[in-house]
Amino acid sequence: MQNTIDGSLFDGKNILLTGGTGSFGKKFTEIILKEHNPSSLRIYSRGEYNQYKMQQEFNDSRLRFLIGDVRDRERLYRAMNGVDIVVHAAALKQVPACEYNPIEAIKTNIDGSVNVIDAAIDNSVERVMAISTDKAVHPVNLYGATKMVAEKLFIQGNTYTGKGRTKFSCVRYGNVIGSRGSVIPLFKEQKKEGTLTITDDRMTRFWLTLDQGVHFVLNCIQRMEGGEVFVPKIPSMKITDLAEAIAPESKKEFTGIRPGEKLHEIMITEDESRHAKEFSDYFIIEPEFSFWKKQSSNSGKSLPDNYRYSSDINDEWLTKDDFEKML
Repeated sequence: MQNTIDGSLFDGKNILLTGGTGSFGKKFTEIILKEHNPSSLRIYSRGEYNQYKMQQEFNDSRLRFLIGDVRDRERLYRAMNGVDIVVHAAALKQVPACEYNPIEAIKTNIDGSVNVIDAAIDNSVERVMAISTDKAVHPVNLYGATKMVAEKLFIQGNTYTGKGRTKFSCVRYGNVIGSRGSVIPLFKEQKKEGTLTITDDRMTRFWLTLDQGVHFVLNCIQRMEGGEVFVPKIPSMKITDLAEAIAPESKKEFTGIRPGEKLHEIMITEDESRHAKEFSDYFIIEPEFSFWKKQSSNSGKSLPDNYRYSSDINDEWLTKDDFEKML
């Protein structure tokens, strides 16, 4: 994937990042402060200690640290006062935790999304980009279901703006190498004991680095017209090849697929492909609603009938050497 296409959009702007102390948030902060010159970057998250550590790490006068939860509507309204761009990365994303605490997942991932949308419109925020996941496609667990609803909310949020300036779009991508909660830290820990647990040897996943994910989000914020779901072209890898790359000398124990887990992930369905466009290194899924004026996708290529972008039939695959370089 290409790096950011133009830095001018972010220069001099006030940016709010929800979930700002997470893996994505810290990498986003690092890149935007290094490659661009926003007037301010507001880190909005719940944990004061994580904010303190982040403040020590970056020590940048453009950073603002706001303690708050996306469930807190009034706090979000205050936090977005004077903001130009919102990147919404806050979510409960651990699949087992969401299954065990379903109402909490709904309060954060769905109700929190509604609060972000309302606060952005009423504060005349220019652009809002929500971070989604391949788990939102044909969801089989509650986390995926809440992210699917969140995607729908943000896309349809464009109908609530009327003649206002707020635009909403989503980025949807796969597993992030090195992020909290991914299988890679687990495999590294299990490597010490000599046995890696793998649920199913047929399993495949999409993979990208945090750096790639952040640059893709920055690119899409600049491209967005409001209403698109942006999907990057990224490689797949078999889970067994991943395990071999991390711990070739370790024993592999197959435990069976877990509840709420898929063999393969899908990022564009056959139904979505009917209103999607392909570009050199990404896809745009266009909304099917009257507000869409198709300004951003005229140069894109239409997808063939029944096209599906799935991790098991991907054109690009990671080798062991490729993965080690990414890692």
